[in-house]
Amino acid sequence: MLRAPARTIIKNNSLISAILLRKKVKMSRQIHARRIEGLDKNVWVEFTNLVAGHPVVNLGQGFPDFSPPNFIKEAFTRAINNGPNQYTRGFGHPPLVKILAKFFGKLLGQDIDPFSEVLVTVGAYEALFCSFQALIDDEDEVIIIEPYFDCYEPMVRMAGGHPVYIQLRPKPVAGRLMTSADWVLDPVELANKFSKRTKAIVINTPNNPLGKVFKREELQAIADLCVKHNVLCISDEVYEWLAYDANEHVRIASLPGMWERTITIGSGGKAFSATGWKVGWAMGHKDVIKHLQTVHQNTNYHCATGAQQAVAEGFVKEYGCLGAPESYFINLRQELQLKRDRLAACLVSVGLKPVIPEGGYFLIVDISAVKVDLPDSKDGQPYDYRFVKWLIINKGLAAIPVSAFYSSDHKKDFENFIRFCFVKEDSTLTKVEQILEEWKSTMLT
Repeated sequence: MLRAPARTIIKNNSLISAILLRKKVKMSRQIHARRIEGLDKNVWVEFTNLVAGHPVVNLGQGFPDFSPPNFIKEAFTRAINNGPNQYTRGFGHPPLVKILAKFFGKLLGQDIDPFSEVLVTVGAYEALFCSFQALIDDEDEVIIIEPYFDCYEPMVRMAGGHPVYIQLRPKPVAGRLMTSADWVLDPVELANKFSKRTKAIVINTPNNPLGKVFKREELQAIADLCVKHNVLCISDEVYEWLAYDANEHVRIASLPGMWERTITIGSGGKAFSATGWKVGWAMGHKDVIKHLQTVHQNTNYHCATGAQQAVAEGFVKEYGCLGAPESYFINLRQELQLKRDRLAACLVSVGLKPVIPEGGYFLIVDISAVKVDLPDSKDGQPYDYRFVKWLIINKGLAAIPVSAFYSSDHKKDFENFIRFCFVKEDSTLTKVEQILEEWKSTMLT
């Protein structure tokens, strides 16, 4: 009984195939949405793929090559072995949102409601995505401070917004190394960036890639403009525990008039050196966070329960020793400051000029004096892109080009810098020192 229909199907398929081949039928409209046009290139995809094909010492992507502290790994193990292992509350595991509200309420001087003013996300990346999708409308302007973490621009564009850029400009220095504190905003230029179409400004402190820790007076100038123009502030603070030397991390949401208009974004992965766990959050006034919840519930909806439980237990532990010598956050900061100093000293010893970061995972270094014979770019790639590719292939050392953190109009102005991540084992830094020392004799012009 099935033979006749089967023969008919085969015959019809052959006929359809012949028609398609003869007429070269095409879809009547494009497949992709216009909102993703021009956003397909990604520095992390490009250089991760390149690194995967070569034996390298990887100071490129920003993650530790050492383990998280035992207490938080043990908490994750308990969560896996004893539960919870099923879905939890979609907007955040109750133990986690409760301790985050308590912890940051103390730091911000706010009575934070854990269920309406904290949203747990799949890493800080999703918190950023939810912020832009929930709050930015077609043709809204969003001020982005350069250099910026590279996802800000495409996320604004996907939401229909229009990025407006302002640069941190380096001040000339003499007789010492430049630091990230020497890179500043021009207050007049900043004020002129605000218009009736400005919906939000994005800040990142400590900054990636520069390591700048914004001073209270710098944040106050931004806050005053936000209040004056009724503008939202998306504050990316994932490196909040890593302000080095005497620098203080100031949370802009703590300034007068800013709690109601600030979305503060944090990261459990950065806090506890477990970036692969992808636990982040957005925090702010309930009238703002409710819109991020709408995006979250219609996209990811839920984050891994076990990771949330572990991060919750980590913050409970840290709350009990906040500011004390036994705090993991304090010990991590001290350890990473030594690693920063070690890598900076190595770079100086071979004649390079690092910009000493005040905070974060990274330092950038001026490569303008390095002698490398690179072929001209056939596809218009900036010099630092070509330099980093050469560095990976020929020296076995991975970095990230700093021009990736600038808008297309400004990439050429900063193509003589590359970024290194110093959050690595001492053995990794030793390998870096060996590579640079071997290269030293032919490195500089």
